[in-house]
Order: sequence, then structure tokens, then C-alpha cells
Amino acid sequence: MTAEHLVTRTAEIIRDKLGEDVVVLDLHDHYALTDYFVIATASSTIHAQAIATEVVEKLAQEGERVHHIEGVENARWILLDYVDVVVHILLSDIRLFYGLERLWGDAPKRSFPSEDNLSF
Repeated sequence: MTAEHLVTRTAEIIRDKLGEDVVVLDLHDHYALTDYFVIATASSTIHAQAIATEVVEKLAQEGERVHHIEGVENARWILLDYVDVVVHILLSDIRLFYGLERLWGDAPKRSFPSEDNLSF
């Protein structure tokens, strides 16, 4: 699966689990360690865990294995590392505080606000 397809598929899965404010940052020209960040907000720690579990399970069924996972126990900020794509699932206060979109403000950004516009 290409990184672009992985980004789109991840956004679909997150939205299916009612993740909010799904945003993709294209880091190709800004960060050597990964190509994309997928950032989403969860409404609670249980919701964040459910989103993360769904992403890992669905992508595994499609042949994509997660390289590294962090933050599942605390579940205020869960990171799923797929090497070319890093998924951040955050509670709204954590997302606001750390401001990943602000830190990488010069990176091209894509939002996934509606179900009918998923291609990247």
C-alpha cells in the first residue's frame, strides 16, 4: 500500500470510529523520518483506544503492520508509527496544548471533514 493510500485508508477508519478533526500533514519536504502525520481528536481515553485498536486491526487485515505504538495505556495521546505515516490520536486538550498543526505550520495540510472527499 502506498503512503498516500495508507493516509486515506487511515482517515476513513478514524472517521468510521467517529474520530474528529482528521487532518493530514504532508511532511515530505519538512521531516526526514516520515512522509505524513495523520492527526485526529478522540472524545475520551476509551474512544482514543477504540480508534487506535480499529486502525491497527483494519490495516493489519489489509497487510499493513504497525511498526511502533505509544501511549495506549494513558490514551491521552496515542501514536501509531507506520514508518511513512505516523498517526496521532489525541484528546482535544492535548491536541490544543501541543499544537502539532502549529509546529508543522509550513507543511501542506489536508482536512478530511466529510465522507465524500477521501482521496489524497
